[in-house]
Amino acid sequence: MTPSGFDVNRPAPARRYDVLLGGKDNFAPDRSSAEQIREELPSVDRAARELRAFLHRAVDFLAADCGVRQFLDIGCGMPYKPNVHEIAQTVHPDAHVAYVDPDLLVTVHARALMFSDPLGAVSVTEGGLDDIDAVLNAPTVRELIDFDQPVAVLLLAVLHFVVDDQHAQRALARIIDALPPGSYLALSHVTFDPLTPEHVERLTKLAEPGAGHGPFRPRTHAQITALLDGLELLPPGLVSVVDWCPDRQPQPQITEEEAVAYGVIARKPTTP
Repeated sequence: MTPSGFDVNRPAPARRYDVLLGGKDNFAPDRSSAEQIREELPSVDRAARELRAFLHRAVDFLAADCGVRQFLDIGCGMPYKPNVHEIAQTVHPDAHVAYVDPDLLVTVHARALMFSDPLGAVSVTEGGLDDIDAVLNAPTVRELIDFDQPVAVLLLAVLHFVVDDQHAQRALARIIDALPPGSYLALSHVTFDPLTPEHVERLTKLAEPGAGHGPFRPRTHAQITALLDGLELLPPGLVSVVDWCPDRQPQPQITEEEAVAYGVIARKPTTP
């Protein structure tokens, strides 16, 4: 039996990502969509794993190197070990992680499977970038996250599903405005920058409204940089996910052309 309130007859980003990671919490349309994408981008399964590897390195960096103990993971996707709280609580057992996702199936599974260290805490909230104020004010978020102290917001493999640039910019600006100075943003985003024009043309057809895969918008380095205006980009800046701190574990396993994604950690300035 599946939860009510969502359409199992159309592919959903979180469930399709679950397919690419080898998970079982998905439906036939998600698997069909993933297979069509594989036909045009054979490295997509490995690219999905590299996005998870970037998440692992980024959360470890934020906890171990930056001392972050509060994480707000928007668009968290299906539970997949190690989850954000497991990585953060390995460094700080008292870390708090608020998970958010618009897919009801994700939140059902997350509530069943997310177990915090007794010293820390996790929560799961249904919501997303379409109503970011509701997310930021949700009791399940406010009970865990103290917005007077530094927070790390994770937008990992999320913004490329927001087609409209102004919508993406407004949602990001609202999030940053809610954070205290010294907070962080970790972002990963699909790009077609490393690909040939011919390959880009074929992949772009998959993102057309009638293609049946749902909204999707890869962005260039310049377009993603524009979304981050006003933030301090921490070294090495906005780079391919395989070039972001590659000496940390888990180390990248594929090339920039195969990964087709940028990653960055940015900080809200402590002074205007």
